[in-house]
Amino acid sequence: MAKFPIFAIVPPVIFAGIAGLFYFGMNRDNPDALPSTMVGRAAPALTIEALGDLPLATEEMLRADGVKLVNFWASWCVPCRAEHPQLEVMADSGITIIGVNYKDQPDNALGFLEELGNPYAAVGADTTGRTGINWGAYGVPETFVIDGNGIVAYRHPGPITQDILQDIILPAIADAN
Repeated sequence: MAKFPIFAIVPPVIFAGIAGLFYFGMNRDNPDALPSTMVGRAAPALTIEALGDLPLATEEMLRADGVKLVNFWASWCVPCRAEHPQLEVMADSGITIIGVNYKDQPDNALGFLEELGNPYAAVGADTTGRTGINWGAYGVPETFVIDGNGIVAYRHPGPITQDILQDIILPAIADAN
C-alpha cells in the first residue's frame, strides 16, 4: 500500500485558510470603518487661521449648544468636490457646518467655495496640518459630528454621498441631539 504524500494536502489546506480569511474580511459590518480615538471625547481645539474675509470658526462655536459638523476639506480633493452638494443640503436645512480647509492654498480654497458655494457657517485654514493631526483626521474629506457639549459623537472618513447622508450622517446628528 502506497503512502499518501503529505505535500499533496498542504496546498488545499493553505487555499482553504486563505479563502476563509477572504470570506471573513468580506463579511465585516463596515469594511471602510477606520477607528477613531476622538469619539466620546471633547473636540480638540481649532488652531486655524482666517481664510480670506470669511467668518473664522472659533472655540465658542465648537462648544455652543446644538449639534454641528466639522468638515475637513481641500480644493485639490476630488472627493471633497463630490460631497459638496450634500454639505449644501445640510446647511440649507439648518445644520451648522464648520469648515477646516486642510493644507491648501488660500486662493484655491476661496475659488473652490466661490465656484461651488459656501455651506460653512464659519471656516478656517489648517495650512500646516496640525489641526488635522490633533483631530485624528486620516485625510480629506473627513467629517465629525459634534454634540451640544462639544463632544465628538461620530466621525466619517471619506465623502458624504446621498446614501451616507440619509443612512449614517443624519441618524448620527439625531443621536447627538
